[in-house]
Amino acid sequence: MTAGTRPLAGKVALVAGGTRGGGRGIAVELGSAGATVYVTGRSSSGAGRSDLDRPETIEDTAERITAAGGRGIAVRTDHSRPQEVRALVDRIAAEQDGRLDVLVDSVWGGDPLTDWEHPLWEQDVETGVRLLRQAVETHVITSRYALPLMIARGSGLVVEVTDGNTARYRGSFFYDLAKSAVIRLAFAQACELRPHGVAAVAITPGFLRSEAVLDHFGVTEATWRDGVAQDPHFAHSESPAYLGRAVAALAADPQIMAKSGRALATWGLYEEYGFTDADGTRPDFGAHWARSLEAEHGPLGDPL
Repeated sequence: MTAGTRPLAGKVALVAGGTRGGGRGIAVELGSAGATVYVTGRSSSGAGRSDLDRPETIEDTAERITAAGGRGIAVRTDHSRPQEVRALVDRIAAEQDGRLDVLVDSVWGGDPLTDWEHPLWEQDVETGVRLLRQAVETHVITSRYALPLMIARGSGLVVEVTDGNTARYRGSFFYDLAKSAVIRLAFAQACELRPHGVAAVAITPGFLRSEAVLDHFGVTEATWRDGVAQDPHFAHSESPAYLGRAVAALAADPQIMAKSGRALATWGLYEEYGFTDADGTRPDFGAHWARSLEAEHGPLGDPL
């Protein structure tokens, strides 16, 4: 990769929740653009798996970052524990001379906590609140301790990863509340950070081919099209790299402050920045929804 295609060379990023899925895709693509990327999560080859019991580890993500041309640094961190996040940020400050250019809040882990079958009044409150703490409180804690590094330098970008960039209901009370709250986190941070020259946005992928989704369809990234027979909408899915390239493009945009406070989507950014998915395609889930799903499910909604 030439210097001209490494717009984030010399930059430092933290991807919280980069073990798998969209977080991993973002971490690797930031590395491909030349960044040093601290990748965090609870699943570690040295300390065992998280309660999700998935095989992916932060060390594997770090290796992929380095192989892509960046520098991957894995740090096992539970982002629900302020003391661990504080120690992480202190380490970044010490090792990078106080520099942090990109903060990605991608902690989730809420799939096993989501109840898609029952309305609020029939759900287990303890489980629902646990989902909110895992998916929202962790983002708040991470930003609380990481933002001072950006403020001190007077530049940077915060990216809040969510599902959907509209006010449309997402099908389950606590899930909807969590994903909507993350968008509001980006907006609120943008308001407070603007005087300091730091931008904050929320971003959503379309139909994401995460490791868990590939497992669900019984396919791999190399054979994912075999899953279309089970769900025709899967033909319009996108790899985590697509989301990663969208975030890398945002991080390299010298005019990023113009987007601060907005909720963005991969399908609204690929034309502007010219990136493609890993296979060279340009999935547009927003357009697919309008063509094939809107009549049954209603409009996807207006961007926030």
